[in-house]
Amino acid sequence: MGSVTRKPLIAGNWKMNLDHLQAVAFVQKLHWTLKDAAHETDSVEVAVFPPFTDIRTVQTLMDADKIPFALGAQDVSAKDSGAYTGEVSGAFLKKLDVHYVIIGHSERREYHAESDEIVAGKVQAALRHGLVPVICVGETLEQREESGPTAVSVAQLRAALEGVASDADIVVAYEPVWAIGTGQVASPEQAQEVCAALRSVVADALGDAAAERTRILYGGSVKSGNIASFMREPDVDGALVGGASLLADEFAAIIRYQKHVGV
Repeated sequence: MGSVTRKPLIAGNWKMNLDHLQAVAFVQKLHWTLKDAAHETDSVEVAVFPPFTDIRTVQTLMDADKIPFALGAQDVSAKDSGAYTGEVSGAFLKKLDVHYVIIGHSERREYHAESDEIVAGKVQAALRHGLVPVICVGETLEQREESGPTAVSVAQLRAALEGVASDADIVVAYEPVWAIGTGQVASPEQAQEVCAALRSVVADALGDAAAERTRILYGGSVKSGNIASFMREPDVDGALVGGASLLADEFAAIIRYQKHVGV
């Protein structure tokens, strides 16, 4: 496959952090930090993924202040409506101008027993409602040692793409479970190996054109000090950032990786 220009995506997954008042303060600070640094929003797309209870507040703030961030949600139900206590429909998220939704994060797979089948159902639900699924895949250290660096992620992505149309808008996020919140980080070469394999899966499932346009993110203890080394890799198109996305100055530095390192 030839190379195309894919706009980098830096996404901040807040997980279960920041109430709606803290969210307002954070988004305002991030916006002004980037504005003061003359961040060029055309060069990197920024997305924030607040808890469900913050989404309406963040949406209202971004609309009122014309803050050019994309809004994401951390999960979505596979069901559209009905007697599903505690679930959140893609239709509800779409009404709040949510653009992206994280699906299949390792914490959902581990703590909520989300299988490949459940993840695939959520991908379909997101696409039904015009949301862009950020499909998360990744291996534990034990799985990596048993099956190699790519087998688990490749299998997870193949399952998630079952029945997805070739023109669907998706994002893939590779998060080695052994590097999430542990301080351990995959090397850029390790990330590239898996991301290249994932792009081949997209090509097999959806075609070469889809593979060329699909952005593949790396996540796992991403910081301002290491982001540029990952972004130099040809199949890494951005980052899904956890803990560092809760610190406005640090997240801004990650977003501005091109300027402060000179990539």
